[in-house]
Amino acid sequence: MINVEVAYAMPAMQKILKLSVPKGTTARQAAKQSNITDFFPEVDLDQSPMGIFGKSVKPDEYELREGDRVEIYRPLLIDPKEIRKARAAKVKADKTTD
Repeated sequence: MINVEVAYAMPAMQKILKLSVPKGTTARQAAKQSNITDFFPEVDLDQSPMGIFGKSVKPDEYELREGDRVEIYRPLLIDPKEIRKARAAKVKADKTTD
């Protein structure tokens, strides 16, 4: 058995659950075994992207190691490229009005 954590965060609440799983357990299997959906029923563990300490992994292929933290990611609300474009346009507009 190895010790791992499963984490999920919303803006107002986060949860990190510790559990022991057999060697060879994948990230998705650990997420399901953690019962994190008891706290966040809106999470679809079959579709959610996941990572280990901030690095994206293939949840059905990545086999966990001792001490890993499985992070379940929320879908993006706004494309980061669009945010940067809007910010740059605002800066440009502010400069032209000065």
